[in-house]
Amino acid sequence: MAEDRMLRVRTLLDAVRAEGRSALTAPEGKVIADAYAIAVPGEELATDVDEAVAYAARFGGPVVMKIVSPDILHKTDAGGVIVGVEGAADVRAAFHRIVENARAYDPEARIEGVQVQELLPQGQEVIVGAVTDPTFGKVVAFGLGGVLVEVLKDVTFRLAPVDADEALSMLDSIRAAEILRGVRGAPPVDRWAIAEQIRRVSELVADFPEIAEVDLNPVIATPEGAVAADIRVILADSVPKERRKYTREEILTSMRRLMEPSSVAVIGASNEQGKIGNSIMRNLVDGGFSGEIHPVNPKADDIQGRKAYKSVTDVPGEVDVAVFAIPAKFVASALEEVGRKGIPNAVLIPSGFAETGEHELQDEIVAIAERYGIRLLGPNIYGYYSTWQDLCATFCTPYDVKGGVALTSQSGGIGMAILGFARTTKTGVSAIVGLGNKSDLDEDDLLMWFGEDPHTECIAMHLEDLKDGRAFVAAARATVPKKPVVVLKAGRTAAGAKAAGSHTGALAGDDAVYEDILKQAGVIRAPGLNEMLEYARALPVLPTPKGGNVVIITGAGGSGVLLSDAVTDNGLSLMEIPPDLDASFRAFIPPFGAAGNPVDITGGEPPSTYEATIRLGLEDSRIHALVLGYWHTIVTPPMVFAELTARVVAEFRERGIEKPVVASLAGDVEVEEACQYLYERGVVAYPYTTEKPVAVLGAKYRWARAAGLLGGGS
Repeated sequence: MAEDRMLRVRTLLDAVRAEGRSALTAPEGKVIADAYAIAVPGEELATDVDEAVAYAARFGGPVVMKIVSPDILHKTDAGGVIVGVEGAADVRAAFHRIVENARAYDPEARIEGVQVQELLPQGQEVIVGAVTDPTFGKVVAFGLGGVLVEVLKDVTFRLAPVDADEALSMLDSIRAAEILRGVRGAPPVDRWAIAEQIRRVSELVADFPEIAEVDLNPVIATPEGAVAADIRVILADSVPKERRKYTREEILTSMRRLMEPSSVAVIGASNEQGKIGNSIMRNLVDGGFSGEIHPVNPKADDIQGRKAYKSVTDVPGEVDVAVFAIPAKFVASALEEVGRKGIPNAVLIPSGFAETGEHELQDEIVAIAERYGIRLLGPNIYGYYSTWQDLCATFCTPYDVKGGVALTSQSGGIGMAILGFARTTKTGVSAIVGLGNKSDLDEDDLLMWFGEDPHTECIAMHLEDLKDGRAFVAAARATVPKKPVVVLKAGRTAAGAKAAGSHTGALAGDDAVYEDILKQAGVIRAPGLNEMLEYARALPVLPTPKGGNVVIITGAGGSGVLLSDAVTDNGLSLMEIPPDLDASFRAFIPPFGAAGNPVDITGGEPPSTYEATIRLGLEDSRIHALVLGYWHTIVTPPMVFAELTARVVAEFRERGIEKPVVASLAGDVEVEEACQYLYERGVVAYPYTTEKPVAVLGAKYRWARAAGLLGGGS
C-alpha cells in the first residue's frame, strides 16, 4: 500500500517537474491527498459550464467553485473562489465570473477549468501545513486557520515526521487551544481527526524531500471530523546538499583529543609581545598545561623557553591539537602539513574567511580538512578553555576556576562577556569554547561531548544559527535527561520566509520555528545573555524539585505580590495551602500577617519567625519549592537572615530533604553580601530583584519536566 501511494505521488511530481512547474493545481493536490488519506471534500474539475452544472447537481447542495490554473497560486486574490453556489443558473454565472476574473488578474495564465467542490459544514477553521526550514529541514505546522491565520500567527511547529501523540500535543501548544475543546456551549472538535491530518502531512513531506511547502487551509474541524477545504503543494527548486556526517564514536574520539589533549602545537607561535601567537603560548605555559607544547615558527629556534619547529611535520611524536595563529592566507598550506602529520584537530583563530566574504578560502580549508580527517574549530574564534586540563588555548585573558558549567559562543565579544561573568560570580567552568564561523565543529559536536563529560553539569550555548538543526535536536535529546542545556538564540527579530508560496511558509519565520523545536528538544531557551549565564550558574546549585507546589514566604507584602506574578510568568504553580498547613503557618506569624500563599510574615519579625516558617516549608512534604522574600530591617539584618537560612537548608539536606530554595533580598547594600553567602551555600539569591530568582527556579522546573524527573504534584 505504502509503495503504491508513493509511486502515484512520484509519477505526479515527475510530471509536474517535466512541465517546469513548482506549484501543483488543486486536482493534482487531490491526487496527493487521496494517496496519503488526507481528508478532502468531494470535487471535480469542470472544463466547461455544462460539466460544472452536472457536477454541482451530483453533489446535491451548495458548492464552492475555484479557478484551476498552474499560473495562479493565490486563487482568492485573483477573484477565483466563490462559496455557496447553488442551482444551475448560479453555477453557470459563477463559472463565467471566475474565468473572467482570472483572465483579468493574469491574461497570460493557463486556465484548465473550474473546480467544483462540496461545501463543507460550518466548523472551526484550522491550518495544517509543512515547510522546509533551512536549519531543521521538514517541519510540520498547526494553528488557527482561515483568513486570520497570518494576522493571529497562532501556530506551532514540530520536526517532521511526527507520530500520533506528538501530533495531538500540537493541538495543546497554540494559545487558542481552549477553542478546540469547545467554548461558550460549542461542542469540542474531533481532535484525533485533526491530529491525523497533521501526521499524514508530515509523512508526505518526509517521504518526498522535493516538496517545499504543503498548505491545508482551511481545515474545517467539527465534532465529526476534519476535512481540508483546500490543499496547496509547492515543490522546491533544489534539494539541499547533505552535510557530512560523523558517527558518535568518531565525534567523541576527536572531541576527547581536543578537550583532553596530551600535546598541542601552536602554528605561528611568537616571542613578540602583542602578537596573537605570543599570547596563546603564554596562556598555555602560564596556565599550567601539563602536556607538551610545541611552538611552530620557521623564523625562530626557541619560543617561551621551548624548542621551535620550522614545520608542524617536524614535531616529534603524536600531536592532538594544532592551534593556528597565522594570517588567513597561510592557513590552507599549513593545514595540509597538519593533515600529513595526522593531527586530528585544528583550532583556527584567524579571521578573514566567510565572515568577510572569503567563502572560497573557507571552502578550501574545509576540503583539506575532510581529505585528511581533521576536525576544524573555527575559524574566526578567540580559542577555547578546558579548565580541568589547565588548558588555555586563547589570546584572551586566562581563566582557571574549575567547575561544572560548559559555555560556548559564536561571538568573541559574547565569549568575553561569559568569561567576565564567570570570574565576577566565581562560577566554576569546565570549558569555554568559541565556535566562530563553524566551518566544521558546531554545537551538536560539543553537546555530544559535554553530555558525556563527567566534569560538566550544565551546558550553556550562545548561537546565532545552527548548521544542522536535526543533529542538534538529536544531541540535545540525548543530553537533557542527564544535564540541563541552556540556549541563547540570537536573532529573534530575523525576517521569516518573505517569498513563501503558502500561508504556512509565510508563518514559519526563523524564530517561530526555533522556539518550538528547541522546546521540543528539551533545551531551556534564555531570553537574553544575562539570563543564559544566570541559568547556567544556578541550575547545578538547585536541587531537582519533586513536584510542582511552590510556596512563597515573604517579609514584605509588596515583594510577595511581585514574586507571585513572577511565579505565574514562569509557568510555575502557587500551591493552594490546605487548612492544616495554613493553621501551622499562622501559629508562627503575627495576627496582622497573612497566611495563604504568599505567606506574609510582615517586615518587623525577628529571625525566629523567618526560621520557623522556612523550617515548616522544608518539613512539609506537600511543598516542593520555596521562594523567599526578605526585607531589610534592623530586627533581622541581612547576614542574620542569610546565615539562618543557609543553616536550616543545610540541616535538612543532611537529613536527606532537598528542595530548591531561591530568595529575593530587598534592602541596603548589605543584602549583596548576604546573597553571595546564600548562593555559595546552595540557596540561589539575588538582591534588588523579584524576577530573577523565580526565573531561575522556572528554568530548573523546565529542565526537570523535559528530563522526565518531575514527580507528583506537578
